[in-house]
Amino acid sequence: MDNPKSTTANVSRRFVLAGLAGAGVSSLLPAPALARGKGEYRSLNLVNNRTGEWIKTAYWVEGTYIPDALEAISHLMRDWREDEEIPIAPATIDILAATHNLLDCGEPFEVISGYRTPKTNAMLRRRSRGVARNSYHVRGMAVDLTMKTRSIRQIAGAAKSLSAGGVGTYSRAQFVHLDSGPKRDWGR
Repeated sequence: MDNPKSTTANVSRRFVLAGLAGAGVSSLLPAPALARGKGEYRSLNLVNNRTGEWIKTAYWVEGTYIPDALEAISHLMRDWREDEEIPIAPATIDILAATHNLLDCGEPFEVISGYRTPKTNAMLRRRSRGVARNSYHVRGMAVDLTMKTRSIRQIAGAAKSLSAGGVGTYSRAQFVHLDSGPKRDWGR
């Protein structure tokens, strides 16, 4: 993580500052209430160690998603093998942000895998039984992640408490899968 490149350059400085200024005042809400309320903001702190990119930005302010911030998040979570991206589902980003908020730390999530092209997903399926044929990664609805200062059980526990989307705990590989599909969980 030495000297990572920031992908926040395309994000409006005004929105980043607005999100940071409210850091002590507002907090993320659990999943059922994620889309309600004025005077609130949502932010995300991510690093992609494969590309050296990082982002710490407000992506939703007072009920409105910030298009430049969503684009920057989608770029960071692109398929780095194929250098292709699609928009990451806002619901997935909301689950990530709410999970991070519950962990109560400033450390970024480390993205292992975000969007995957069908080609990348097929290659990973040949290598591992744990890769789904119709993966939510291919739809821009999933992310595999970890964190240095929180265990995968802590990350998965925070995500499960939201009662939103899928949460997979991969103890051997040391990562957590989060998606905005139907509510379910697996692994330990």
